[in-house]
Formats: sequence, C-alpha cells, structure tokens
Amino acid sequence: MTTPYPGRHRGPGRHRSSSPGWSRALGSTSATPAVFSRALRRPLVSAVAFAAVAGVGAAGYASAAKPQVFAASFTASPAAVAQAAELSDNQIDTNAALTQARQAGVQRASALTQQQKVTADAAAAALSEARKAATERAARERDRQGILARAQSDPRAVGRLLVADRGWADAQFGCLDSLWAKESGWRWNANNSGSGAYGIPQALPGSKMGSIGSDWATNPITQMTWGLDYIANRYGTPCGAWAQSQASNWY
Repeated sequence: MTTPYPGRHRGPGRHRSSSPGWSRALGSTSATPAVFSRALRRPLVSAVAFAAVAGVGAAGYASAAKPQVFAASFTASPAAVAQAAELSDNQIDTNAALTQARQAGVQRASALTQQQKVTADAAAAALSEARKAATERAARERDRQGILARAQSDPRAVGRLLVADRGWADAQFGCLDSLWAKESGWRWNANNSGSGAYGIPQALPGSKMGSIGSDWATNPITQMTWGLDYIANRYGTPCGAWAQSQASNWY
C-alpha cells in the first residue's frame, strides 16, 4: 500500500510557503529587515561604491586643478647667512680681480704692441739710414773711381780727392793747387832738364816716387801720393809748403 505523500505540510493546519520570505514580508513586520537585507544589499553597495569613486575622482581633479603652494619649511641659521654673505663677497672680489686682470692684460698687450711698434719703427729707420748711407758710399765710390780713372786728364780733381782723404780742409787744397801749378802745371810728365826733377810734385830725382809704385813715371796718382807724403812729413800741410815756396822759390 502506498503511503500517501504528506505534501509540504509539517503539521495540521499549517502550510509552508515556497517562499518563506514573502510570507514573513506579508504577514509579519519583523521580517522587513531581512527582506531589505537580501533584496537591496547589492544595489545599495554598488551605489555607495560608485559615490565613493566619484568623490575620489572629483577630489583628484580638484587637487590637480588647484595650484600647489609650498611654504618654506625652514629658517636659515645665522652661520649659514654669514657663510652665504662671505661666499657672495668672495665672488664679488673674484669678479673684480678677474676684471682687473683682464684690464691689466689689455694694458700690457697694448704697451707691448706700442713698444713693438716703436722698436719696429726704430729698426726700420735705422735700416733706412743704413741703406741711405750705403747708397751714398756707393755713389761716392763710383765718383771716386771715375775721378781716378781720369787722373791723367784731370789731375786736379784727383789732388782735391787725396787732400780730402787726409782730412785736410778745402783751404789746404787751395795752397796745394798754387804750389803744384807753379812747380809742374799739374802735368804728370813734367821734366826739369836742368835739375832732373820729374812729375807733378817735381820729385828730385823722379825715381824717389818709386817707393809708392813702380808706375811713378806715368801714374799721376802715384806721383801725388808721394808728393803729399813729402809735404806732410816736412811742412805739415800744403799751406806750409806753399809758404816755403813763396819764401825761397823751392820746397
């Protein structure tokens, strides 16, 4: 015999609802918290979480948009202030020293440049003078050689040159000119047949002039060189010899 299914009834007159919660919700006020606890818990938690996230985000945006202001959180000690002042003074002194050094360097460079310019100018002037003197000497030497080359045709010019070579004044040449004009007429081949005197100075005998050169008979320069030596040794100067010739008609 089959046992009849008692159903979901636990006792006589009692019926167990398939949803106890609904039963409690409809029939008893004490069941309301449980209903809210189960039905609204997840939506409420989600709303609270969303509000929290939104608040945090808004706070983050506000913090990012707001300028950050930091106040000094320390006060320098007197020693640090003094050290900073000393470093500043040292930097000022260093800058001043560098400026002075630069100015001194510029001044030294300028002075050196000026000294170099003066030295270069002096050297250039000395070189110019040396070149000028060399040119003048070369010109005088050319003139001298030209005069000596014309000794036979212009013995007076040679006589003036030889007087100047001895350091005698031009007035001495005037006396010599008078003396030798009287003795030989400035002829290199003048021959005194009576006394045997020969040449421009009228050496007696003419062979004495061989002490200067073997060409004494034809070279006026050799003759005049011997004659000037004779005058210098005996009378001192041509004017002294001329005075003797005027007084005694010989010298």
